[in-house]
Amino acid sequence: MKRILFVEDDQFIVDIYANQFKKEGYEVDVAGDSKTAFEKLKNTYPDLLVLDIRIPKEKGGAPVDNEGWELLKIIRSEPKTKNVKVVVASNDNEQQNLNNVSHFGVLKYFLKIQTTPEEMISAAREILK
Repeated sequence: MKRILFVEDDQFIVDIYANQFKKEGYEVDVAGDSKTAFEKLKNTYPDLLVLDIRIPKEKGGAPVDNEGWELLKIIRSEPKTKNVKVVVASNDNEQQNLNNVSHFGVLKYFLKIQTTPEEMISAAREILK
């Protein structure tokens, strides 16, 4: 069973996307902040990381612009986590984010407001085969 780690602080989004992945047979774990995400990533090493860009640094904190990119910098610098497959799911389509996609080896960039769970699952299947 393929394992996916969702890094998303919006419970509504988690309910929609993560639950659909579970229905499709994926093992899903969720982290709502970058600190928790990195700990889970080191301990469970998912097959795919689905990362939001605007997330809190710590549980209970306010979302921080570009915190997802900061987390990805750390992930890519650590030998144990540097090769994890990453897709970004965000509602931010600023040019800087699009530039970061290639810089950090992001395999796919989804605008959440334009992406259905089925489209994300289809992309995940393609990435993980």
